[in-house]
Amino acid sequence: MSLTSILNIANSGLQTAQTQLRIVSDNVSNVNTPGYVRKIGDQISLTSQGVGSGVEVARVRLATDRFLQAASLNAGAESSRQGVRYELYDRIQSLFGDPGGDTGFFSQVDEIFSAFAVAAEDPVSAPRRQEALFRAQAVFDDAARVSNQIQAVREDADVRIQSAVERANSLLEQIEILNQDIARATILNGDASGAETQQARMVAELSGLMDIQVTNRAVGGVSIRTSVGVMLAGAGAAKLDYDRAGTVNAETSFGDIGITEPGGVRRAFVDGLVSGEIKGLLELRDVDAPQTAERLAELVSRVADELNRAHNANSAVPPPGSLTGRNVGQTLETALTGFTGETTIAVVNPTTGAITTRADIVFSGTTLTINGAASTPATFLADLNTQLGGAATASFAGGRLTLTAAGANGIAVADSATTPSTKAGRGFSHYFGLNDLISTDRPALYDQGLTATSLHGFAAGQTLTLRFTAESGMKLRDVKITVPGPAGTVAELMTALNSTGSGAGSYGAFTLGATGELTFKGYGDPPARMSVLEDTTTQSASGVSAAELFGLGGVRASRADGFSVRTDIRQSPARLSLAQLNLAAAAGTSALSTGDGRGALGLADAGQTTVRFSAAGDNPGGSLSVSRYASELSGEIGGRAQTAKSRQLSAQALATEASSRQANFEGVNLDEELVLMTTYQQAFNASARMIQAAKDMYDILLGMI
Repeated sequence: MSLTSILNIANSGLQTAQTQLRIVSDNVSNVNTPGYVRKIGDQISLTSQGVGSGVEVARVRLATDRFLQAASLNAGAESSRQGVRYELYDRIQSLFGDPGGDTGFFSQVDEIFSAFAVAAEDPVSAPRRQEALFRAQAVFDDAARVSNQIQAVREDADVRIQSAVERANSLLEQIEILNQDIARATILNGDASGAETQQARMVAELSGLMDIQVTNRAVGGVSIRTSVGVMLAGAGAAKLDYDRAGTVNAETSFGDIGITEPGGVRRAFVDGLVSGEIKGLLELRDVDAPQTAERLAELVSRVADELNRAHNANSAVPPPGSLTGRNVGQTLETALTGFTGETTIAVVNPTTGAITTRADIVFSGTTLTINGAASTPATFLADLNTQLGGAATASFAGGRLTLTAAGANGIAVADSATTPSTKAGRGFSHYFGLNDLISTDRPALYDQGLTATSLHGFAAGQTLTLRFTAESGMKLRDVKITVPGPAGTVAELMTALNSTGSGAGSYGAFTLGATGELTFKGYGDPPARMSVLEDTTTQSASGVSAAELFGLGGVRASRADGFSVRTDIRQSPARLSLAQLNLAAAAGTSALSTGDGRGALGLADAGQTTVRFSAAGDNPGGSLSVSRYASELSGEIGGRAQTAKSRQLSAQALATEASSRQANFEGVNLDEELVLMTTYQQAFNASARMIQAAKDMYDILLGMI
């Protein structure tokens, strides 16, 4: 072996040791850098014509383990998903206050009924009446606040989805740029470890936003796909797109998150998305929050309805001169059809409390009598006004029935004690809301006793557009349904709704319950979800839309912020109906007593009356009291929050463990690096001494010449 070969071999050892020391120096300096991956220099021996010719560092690589990396990325994605769900749902739970405290929302519900029980002890006490009304208004104000704040949480989630999409796009672009840098360095046999470390950090951040699959490319860098194989990076950067909804309410329909692959193909991004922050935000926005909002709205609606049931069964003393009902969303003929039992409309002298004129109405389904005279729902108004003989008048406009007494007299309505009027579980006054205590700005009850032969009141040709989405949030289809003719019955409308070609028949079925409530049940497990994208229908009789009449989509959840104590009663507590009209009172004697507090007892007992609750959120509904439903909802919200917290803690613990194992393998160990530093330092010194020895030998040879 020549002296030149010795010098070259020694020089290669010197350069290799220097490279290794540089790698050790880089590792040691980044010992506390989060996400830093230890570098390793792979040494190989060099040969020339079968003879050893030195050493070199073939490549500088990162000390990664693809199995540990995949486990860490998956655990991190699930931790981000559960973390954001818990964070936002905990905000929703806090809106209801302490369930065990006196100021919590659910405690206030019970306080309404307690306040009316106190008022019953002294029904003429203005302060006690005022306190009961204050308690009632406080609950509905608080319900509106909670409902609006739930929508604010959904809006926050929607904003964060868009931010996450924009951040994902930025990361994908940077990862793809680094792919090019790494590939270039690999081809040129350069050191790409710096770019690979930076890329690894970006991949880890991306995995927090969505679940991804990462594979190494043969030319250097990584290929990234979604869990269902959609290319994100590796052959160009994919681009996600999403436009946030702006102001969010219960009826908001959200757009799709789309993704355009490097090849130009656009598809739904959420299809197959199983974890990551975006998934958690979608679940909170589209499932958790809407279900809670719908349960709240159902509770508040039933609290209002039961208070109204009790209030409609009684009268103020003196009775008001006029009673105006709520919008029933139907024609008067349709609303009256199906009533059975007996009710009385009475004109009362405000001074003596005696009944001066009365109309006794007996309902028999499709027919009725007024003071014994035959009538029908179609001729009801004219026949009623005839029987009242000018002492009072009845009118119907905008879906509202109005009764007005003549002169200074008052008007009161009471059902028969033995055979009370009823339709869909409500008496005549209650059904029309003639003497409601709690008013609302929109239809809030969907069990209105409609049948298949009932006229829905919408003109043929009007349209309703429904959106169906999968459990993942991916849009399945938008369906525009045209109101059919010619009869205009509910049966015809249901046929159009359930059509497999032009309706919802491929995704679920609409059914009409025994109480006339129209409900939708999606097919599949999990079933498709339905929302209203656009509703151009308007009922001529009442001005309500089909979504409002039947409670389709987010309309049900939007009810919670529309209730309040009737304005005239709130301003004058004396108008509170706490007395019962005595239909058996002798002519000329008082039928209403000032000190009668039986109506207050009815209001106090309203919370314990068993009523039918509609399905709301993931609750199937059923028959139970308002107080029981409130208690169960309180427990459910607390349970959901606790479950979300447990899932978040479990996912976080798993992510921490996976990250710790990855860090133990990939991270810098100072003891190991110090050993390597000593080894390469000695190798450097040995190579230097070899060069010095070769120089000395050269000097001897030159001295011999």
